[in-house]
Amino acid sequence: MARIAHLILAHEDAAAVERLATRLAYGDDEVYVHIDKKPATRSLVDHLTTNRSINLIQSRTAIRWGAYSMVAATLRAIAEILDKGPYDFVNLLSASDYPIRKPAEFHRFLAGRPGKSFMEMHFEGSPWWEEAQKKIRKYHLVDYGFPGKYTLQHAINRVTPHREMPAGLSFCGRSQWMTLTAEHARCVVMYATRNPDAMRFFKHTWGPDEFFFQTVLYSSAHRPALVNDGLRYIDWSEGRVSPKTLTTDDFDRFASSGKFFARKFNPSRDSLVLDRIDTELL
Repeated sequence: MARIAHLILAHEDAAAVERLATRLAYGDDEVYVHIDKKPATRSLVDHLTTNRSINLIQSRTAIRWGAYSMVAATLRAIAEILDKGPYDFVNLLSASDYPIRKPAEFHRFLAGRPGKSFMEMHFEGSPWWEEAQKKIRKYHLVDYGFPGKYTLQHAINRVTPHREMPAGLSFCGRSQWMTLTAEHARCVVMYATRNPDAMRFFKHTWGPDEFFFQTVLYSSAHRPALVNDGLRYIDWSEGRVSPKTLTTDDFDRFASSGKFFARKFNPSRDSLVLDRIDTELL
């Protein structure tokens, strides 16, 4: 049976993280949690440290929304996980995610598709791809904290030409939540280590967590092993930068989707939907 390392990125709500970790526990699988390195998360660290079913990532990163720091945090966490392996898969989740099918079903699914990784990829011609050009063709300083950074960013973009993807990379992406084989996860970590110029490019994009992993893997020799399916139910129908928060009203739709996970949930808004998942699906 495959061994899965579930990696949860979290910044709040210890109860939600523990509930998710409990539902992911299965066989020899392990649950790892990266906690955003901000002063406000101190209580979260203290609480989860006492939970022996959770492995806390030691190399923590302070994350800015829409910034390269999300990619940096994920890469460091994956590298730490791979050092502690062996694992067959790394399954990336946020604390707002929740499984909607039993762990045994997920294992059977992966066992029937050896060597495959699962991620959402949109390509040239899709609305997301066209909109995302603004994220890569201009300089973005979102990962910096100095005053006046957006004034400087505007000035830089007025006098510099459109940026181009680093050589050899085919741009694609959509959602950062994915399931990677350990081999593919290691490939991305090694790419980041060996290509500092490319990483400087990504550091000055907006929201690179949406496309960094897909772009690197799709542009590699591993392309044939990639499946264009993130295995997650995500509702973008509201047309916002973040997906719809799922409630009991959405239950029938995600329950019949065939996906293994859904996002996003907010227990403070609707905890009954998670109770119903536990009772009827898990």
